[in-house]
Amino acid sequence: MSGNESDAEDIVQDAFLQVCRKLPAFRGDSEFSTWLYRVTVNAALMNRRTHASRHVKSLEQFLPQFDQAGNHARLDLDYGRVAQADELVERAQLTRMIGVAISRLPDIYRTAFVLCDLEELSAREAAEILGVKAAAVRQRVHRARLMMRGFRGAISLRRPRESTRSSGRTLSGGTPSI
Repeated sequence: MSGNESDAEDIVQDAFLQVCRKLPAFRGDSEFSTWLYRVTVNAALMNRRTHASRHVKSLEQFLPQFDQAGNHARLDLDYGRVAQADELVERAQLTRMIGVAISRLPDIYRTAFVLCDLEELSAREAAEILGVKAAAVRQRVHRARLMMRGFRGAISLRRPRESTRSSGRTLSGGTPSI
């Protein structure tokens, strides 16, 4: 839900601290795993609220560096592997777009989507965690998927068609299904 490994670690740590603090208040009305999921979701939502604005890390460290004679000063990076780098960049862009799409979902839909589609919980299990009916979870997941597809469609309309690759095929500018 955080889209960032470091934040996810902070969320887990906050969740376990909350579990330790609130364990005496656990009444047993639901399964412990359901209660634990709810505490974790609440920790993720609190983290999201407190880190609403993020600073972007610069990529300047990856610029080629040259010595006085004009030779590459950094030999630890292979600047000659452009084709592989392009593929990695495309994968990273797709991963980032999916992360952006998930992060832009309203909390009510994102939480249901993450629990059902990413954590692979059933609608009934997610409903217990969220304190709603299973039908509401299914509706939220469906709407989240619709929003994700719409976002993907808007992105693919903005991307120009790619040129012919080494295989001789022309690839469309669309992105794979989310």
